[in-house]
Amino acid sequence: MVEPSEVKYIAVEGVIGVGKTSLAKKIAERLKANIILEQFEINPFLEKFYLDRKRFAFQTQMFFLVNRFKQQQQLGQENLFTEFLVSDYIFDKDRIFAYLNLSGEELKLYETMFPLLYRDLRKPDLVIYLQSSVDRLMHNIKKRNRRIEKNISRSYIEELSDAYNNYFFKYNTTPLLIVNTSQLDFVNREKDFMEIYQQIFREDRGVYEYFQPEIRG
Repeated sequence: MVEPSEVKYIAVEGVIGVGKTSLAKKIAERLKANIILEQFEINPFLEKFYLDRKRFAFQTQMFFLVNRFKQQQQLGQENLFTEFLVSDYIFDKDRIFAYLNLSGEELKLYETMFPLLYRDLRKPDLVIYLQSSVDRLMHNIKKRNRRIEKNISRSYIEELSDAYNNYFFKYNTTPLLIVNTSQLDFVNREKDFMEIYQQIFREDRGVYEYFQPEIRG
């Protein structure tokens, strides 16, 4: 397996609880890459948002937009001479949450800001979108037991999952690898991780690929 020189910046995406940060860390460790992680824990509105989406959606969204932009700006400046870079989010994902949670004048204001921030940011060479069932997502969220996520409802995860699927069904900004993770445990089983890793650097990988691993016994 040869690691193509054109794949230097890999971004992992997916719904809350799918394991995107865990996978990003494992890929970064194997590649000895720099890693950029979403700073969700510093958003002062996020926990309140899970309690009252309507009231705190705009504050939560705008904090994430500005914070992600600052991160991405630093990415472009600090990683010019780094061979590999791995992230557990793409800047584009911000719009998924915006359209799910904002409306009216708040959404109009958001839409005036997003293009101005987005236009000059570096794009990934490959985006990996991790899919999973809602049952598995809820299980993972409960298992990791983060205080900030204790009030996430199943209905919100269902909405978010649908929004992600719709977004990536139409996605054409960068090469895309969709991975069905329902039968995978890439955190605890090295074989499962290597299945995904080999798909990333497969020489004949197309611009748009869907990876469905074999059903585990």
